[in-house]
Amino acid sequence: MIICTDIAKSYSHNGRHKQVFTDVNLTIEKGERVALLGRNGAGKSTLIKLIGGVEMPTSGRITRAMSVSWPLGFAGGFQGSLTGYDNTRFIARIYGRDHHDVRSFVEEFTELGKHLKMPLKTYSSGMRARLAFALSLAIDFECYLIDEIILVGDQNFQRKCQAALFDRGQNRTMIVASHSPEFIREFCDKAIIIDNGRAVKYDDVNLAVEAYSNL
Repeated sequence: MIICTDIAKSYSHNGRHKQVFTDVNLTIEKGERVALLGRNGAGKSTLIKLIGGVEMPTSGRITRAMSVSWPLGFAGGFQGSLTGYDNTRFIARIYGRDHHDVRSFVEEFTELGKHLKMPLKTYSSGMRARLAFALSLAIDFECYLIDEIILVGDQNFQRKCQAALFDRGQNRTMIVASHSPEFIREFCDKAIIIDNGRAVKYDDVNLAVEAYSNL
């Protein structure tokens, strides 16, 4: 499971202070598919980054009792001057996976072909998303953090990602930031509404969608 205990998060820049979260307490059980609901700027992406360890909370702690992916849709985490193949080799070594197995999976899943021999800084955002998604699936995390950005774009690739994550990954935990009520009702079984620095978990997705629509 993943436990967020007394989480607060704030930013300071040029003398300005922004409080994103105050006193967030959440528990996400293994196998749950949790939608993150919130207006733009409410903190959905911030919560994903905190759970993924990309950012640290200002106070409080996050306990992870399962392997957690990097946030899919997050632009960082890869070396732009390295090729797709080089980044694949690097990630495989970090997570102790067989490089040849990871490389073969990435080649098949991304369909990037010769672009895998080119530096990531030459990739479009969609190409980077393909590589990040394929690598996360090749590592086979227990929990996937998914920003809505990864679920848009080329329809064929979108269907491929959807099948790989939601159709085949029956036992995986998912934390998904989404604005789509249809997507949430179809693929999620729990929801978290983020509003005014608070995060409230709902066991009933339909109730969460209705509450969110009334904010």
